[in-house]
Order: sequence, then structure tokens, then C-alpha cells
Amino acid sequence: MTDKMATPIIEPYEGPAGGWGSAGSLAEILTREQIPVSGAALLMKQNKPDGFMCVSCAWSKPAKPSAFEYCENGAKATAWEQTAKRVGPDFFARHTVTELLGWTDYALEEKGRLTYPMRYDAASDRYVPVTWEEAFAEIGRELKGFDPASVVFYTSGRASLETSYMYGLLARLYGTNNLPDSSNMCHEPTSVGLKSTIGVAVGTTVLEDFETTDLILFFGQNVGSNAPRMLHPLQDARRRRVPIITFNPLRERGLERFTNPQSVVEMATRHATEISTQYHQVKAGGDIAAITGMCKWLITEDREAKQVGRPRMLDVGFIAEHTHGFEDFVAFCDGQDWSDLEARSGLTRGAMEEAARVYARARSTIAVYGMGLTQHRKGTQAVRMLVNLLLLRGNIGRPGAGLCPVRGHSNVQGQRTVGITEKPELAPLDTLKELYGFEPPREKGLNTVEACEGIVAGEVKAFIGLGGNFVRAIPDTVRMEDAWRGMRLTVQIATKLNRSHLVNGAVAYLLPCLGRIEVDLQASGPQAVSMEDSTSCFHGSRGVTKPVSEHVRSEPWIVAELAKATLEPNPKVGWDAWVGDYAKVRDAIEATYPEVFKDLNGRMFDPGGLHKPLAARERRWETETGKANFTVPDGLNEDPDMPKRHADVLDLMTLRSNDQFNTTVYGYDDRFRGVKGTRTILFMNSDDIDRLGFRDGENVDLATEADDGIERVVRGLRIVKYEIPPGNCGGYYPELNPLIPLWHYDEEAKTPAAKAIPVRVRRSAPA
Repeated sequence: MTDKMATPIIEPYEGPAGGWGSAGSLAEILTREQIPVSGAALLMKQNKPDGFMCVSCAWSKPAKPSAFEYCENGAKATAWEQTAKRVGPDFFARHTVTELLGWTDYALEEKGRLTYPMRYDAASDRYVPVTWEEAFAEIGRELKGFDPASVVFYTSGRASLETSYMYGLLARLYGTNNLPDSSNMCHEPTSVGLKSTIGVAVGTTVLEDFETTDLILFFGQNVGSNAPRMLHPLQDARRRRVPIITFNPLRERGLERFTNPQSVVEMATRHATEISTQYHQVKAGGDIAAITGMCKWLITEDREAKQVGRPRMLDVGFIAEHTHGFEDFVAFCDGQDWSDLEARSGLTRGAMEEAARVYARARSTIAVYGMGLTQHRKGTQAVRMLVNLLLLRGNIGRPGAGLCPVRGHSNVQGQRTVGITEKPELAPLDTLKELYGFEPPREKGLNTVEACEGIVAGEVKAFIGLGGNFVRAIPDTVRMEDAWRGMRLTVQIATKLNRSHLVNGAVAYLLPCLGRIEVDLQASGPQAVSMEDSTSCFHGSRGVTKPVSEHVRSEPWIVAELAKATLEPNPKVGWDAWVGDYAKVRDAIEATYPEVFKDLNGRMFDPGGLHKPLAARERRWETETGKANFTVPDGLNEDPDMPKRHADVLDLMTLRSNDQFNTTVYGYDDRFRGVKGTRTILFMNSDDIDRLGFRDGENVDLATEADDGIERVVRGLRIVKYEIPPGNCGGYYPELNPLIPLWHYDEEAKTPAAKAIPVRVRRSAPA
């Protein structure tokens, strides 16, 4: 095995996001994946009307793309998928599964693309080649023997709208709503919180809103690593002197300054644009308190303005006409003491008031947020609290304003739109019944956490994974891996090898699929697919490169063959016709959701995409009250039921490096945080290091503070002194996911609370 892990180097990085650091990182990965020339040419097709949509994040694709419409991380994702390296039957013949389980995440994926369908052979502890026909025959036989309620159909968020629609239909024809997805692990509080307050489950902004906004607020979203193409509209906004106010526990370089690597002048002069005009290092889980402080100031100032005849701070006309629950919310804010707000947020009263003062001056405000807001025990309430802030000044349903939750996987939002959901009330079951002549299951299915609970309890017998690295992405990793092996059947559809493919049920298959960038040739010719971005726009995508192997198959084909091998024939479902021409799948999507996907086939390649209709953008509120709802949180603490505070218990946040995308690790460098050659890191505040008796650079173990009788420990982490709020610490996921108890999730959305894990730092145990 080759692994790029080296002697760690920890030294501050002074450069901006983008710039020469980004250019150098791109050149390095193209060379490493053995595609320096072809890869550079390929990137010119990325996010272009005649090319392919990025396989990385879901940031919007502009109507008028730049010459280089890709970012550092998007380029890494393309290089990672289009690598010249291959993992075929010969690779598995040389390595047992037990051996491969000892490899790192990076080392597994870095070996290259999967090229042949494989079946796990327990006798030899190896994957062995199998024909597609043999694979589907056995998988179908196995699935026919299960109670549908015991089978999970998971999808990671990268599959196209066409594949996702077919996959959801397969599960429901089989008889289950067990359709968990990666949304359950990140933005489910968005879906729950926004639906109940403004009537839609997604953000309300489009890309054009960034061109007219007067203020941008950031909460818990690291744009430099998670959605770098977003830096371009932020830079344009700053050039218009639009203030950007950031609330984030760590100072992230992409939210500090940015050099556009596509600008010859900026690269030559090393000029950097300041991004955040205010940067508030809120404590982990302190967002409700910080937002409450802003709201309290606005309400107080508005009351005084009314008394003396000054212009009002609040949009009283909007509040009166469009909202419900305002008086209760005012009473909540009035009842909060500034000392409590300061203690919980980690910010001074002056800092919260200054942010509110700038907000009060802005005509239109966009609120951007990510998992720093959602991954808490009360993440849904934090999302609703952000809605409250925008409602006070009417910042939903007008140009240049609104909510902008930044999604991860490139079609994680879209797959929900076409029916990937465990909640039957969110799927058009009556329409599916009419179209396909069957009775869809009406029982609630399992979300991600519930699927894990079912696996631990022995109630889930089979797991079908459409992409992703589920075993590494979920909480309680060590405990879950032990339970995982108790399942009867595991099937993984993937482009590259990862740890989820090595922790198997009694019967296990690894099915290689085409990547989005590859030409998908079917009976009617080369196929196009479609995705939905973070701003609710649908885009078409065409593969442009030769498939990695003649033995790989497209995701729609694999889903169709699974269905044919498992289900009774249904003359109303044309699996073969759909595979032969994906336009027919899009026709079926439009027939199922006629208002959402009107003329999808004709408009999926429109510049800027086909916009999904959103009632809240038109100030139509599809809520129980018929209005946008102010809500009152239970309190200021986003993680109130964490163990009683002791001086040596810290709140751990799991983080990405800028050299990874979700569970995919591209390398061991985190350039922006000054880390090179390692991922076994624990970022700590210098006062906490001294107070707890440790030293910068010391190796320690980290243990979860919980009273459930289960020991959760990650060993051998190097302490790195970092600018992080006192009482907080940080480290990389998925490496630290074993520390998250399965029960530590948002109380409404069941999203794992990965941004506030109670931990103790211990001296490393002797080797």
C-alpha cells in the first residue's frame, strides 16, 4: 500500500483563499492522478452549458459562466473521478478485505476507479469477479425473501434526478419508504424548520439575488472549503461595498480574504479582497443566542423609534400582513438578559448590537448558513431563529433577500424533490398510485439515524447503497461497524473503493457505475442527466469522456436491473424504455410533479437553469397558519441536554479540511489551517491547553463524555493551538465520527449533532 501520510508540519498559512495556493493544489492533483493535460482540458467543460455539472458541491451554475467555471475543490473532484488509476479484479486478488480495512480513507480511494462487478467471498476474505447477470439474480432472490420494512435504500446525494426518481419508485414498488439520504445528516433541520415557518423546505434565494443584495450574513458555513465558487459572487458584492457579517467559531480563510485565481491582475499583484467586514467567533451552539441578541436590539430600537417618531427598524407592514406569532416572539426577546446572551453566544453585547445596527440599515439581506447551524440538538430551532431575524425586516420574498442554505452533494436537494424521502406525506403517493397502478406504502420509513438504530437492533436485514460512504459518514462508527456485519445483504453502487465496501453483510456486492463526467451511451444514443442546485434551479449535464471500463454500467441501468430482478412485472413501468432514453424518465418526473418540472426536457439546458417555483419567493405561505410564522425557541442553548458542565469537558466540532469533500479525502494537507501531512489533529484554544495541563504539539486521546455505558475514544490526536473559542475544540471528520453517540441528534430532524460533542482530553495511553 502507498499512502501520502508524511511527517506532520504545523505552520501558519498567511495566504488568502484562492490565489497561488489554489493553483498549486490543482496542478498537484492533476499530476498525481496522471491526467495533467487531459484533466486541464476537461475542466474547461465543467459547469458549462455543453458540458457536465460539477460532481462536488451544489453551488449554482451561472447563466453566463466564466472561462474557468470551477473551483479548487471542484477540480479535485473531477480529477479524483477521472484518474488514470484502476481497481479491478487483479487488485482484489492481491488484497484481502481484512487487509484493506487497515488502510486509510485516502489510500482506498486513491487507488482508482472500480472497473468490474464484484461479490464478497467469505472463504477467501476477498472480493471476486461476478457477471452482472449473476449479481442481479442473487440480489433479487435475497430481496424477495425479506420483509420490505427490513430493507434500507440509501442514496448519497450525487445521483441524478433521473436515477433518484427511478430509485425511489423501486423502493415504493418493493413496499417501503425506507429512503434515508445524506440530507438526514446535514440539512434536515432546514427541511423541517423552513417548511413549518415559511412553507417551503428549501432556501429562497437565487444567484441573481447576490447581485442586488445590500448585506450578506454568514452562519456556520465555510465557503473557502465547502463551496469555493461562491467566493466569486461574494467578491463582486464586496466590490459594490456590500457588508458581509460572519458568525463562525473558527476564523476561516475563505471568509477573511480571497484572491481570484482566474484574474491575471490579482495573481500578478497578489491582491486579495477582504470578504467579512465583521467577523464574530460565536461559540459552537451559540447561534440562537447571537441571533436573539440582534433581534432584541432591533425590537428595542424599533420601540424607541416609534415613540419619538423616527423611522422604524422593523418592517411593520410586512409583519402585520404576512406573519403570525410576532407578539410571542417579542415577549421572548424582551425576556432575555444580555448577560445570558453574552455567556451563551461567546460574544459581547456590543458585537451583537453592531451586527444588528448594520442589518437595520440594509434594505435587502441574504442569510447564508451551513452545518454549523444545523448539526446541533436544537439545530431546527436555530434555523427557525434565523427565519425570525429575516422576518423582522421583511427579508423573504423580495429581490436581493432571503435564506441561502448551502447544500453539499451536487444533487442532494434534487433527489428530495423527486421523492427520495422517508416521510410519506412528502411524496406524491396518490399520483404514483395512479400512474403505476400499485398501492404505495403509507407507513413512515427510516431516516439515517433510525436506519442505524435498526441495524444495531438487528431489525434491518439489507442495505442498498446508491453511492456514498455510509459507514464512515454516520455517528458511532465503531459500534455501527460491529452491528453492520449482522445484516444478511449489503449492496454498494460506487465509482471508487471506500470503507463502506469492506464492512459487509453475509452476502455483499460491489457494483461499479459510470461517473457523471463519462459518456452514457444507451439505445437512443448518448444520454444527458439533470440535477438541482442549492438555489432550486435544475440543470442538464452531459458526459464528455470515455467510460472507465466496458464492464461498468450507468446508475439508471443498475437501478432498472435491480427492479426487474426483484419486482413482479408491471406493464405501467417501462424500466427498459427509461434506460434506453432518459428523456422518458424526465417525462415521468414531469407527469408526477407537473407544476415543478414543467417542460424539463425542453428547458434543462437553459442558461442559468430551470427555476423551481417556490411559493415563499412570492410571499405565499403554505403553512398551517397561511402566514410566515415567528417561532419561540425553548431557550438559548442549542445543546441543552449535554452532560452537566465540568471544567475539563469541551465541546467538539467536527470539521472538513480544504483537501476533502465530505467523506472523500484528497490528501493530508489543510492549507488554510496550516496543517500539512496529517489528519489526526485536535484544534484547541491556548487557554484551554494551559488550563487542562497540556502543551501545543502533544499527542492525546479524546473520549466522549456520556453516561450510556459505551466507551468512545479516538487515540493519538496532536494538539494544535488555534484561534477557537474557549471551551470548544475541533477535529476532522470522518476520523472523529466514532465520538458521536447515535442518540446525539437534533430532537426534531434527527440530524447527528456533530458540531457539539461533549469530550474530555486525555493523555495518550501507552502503546
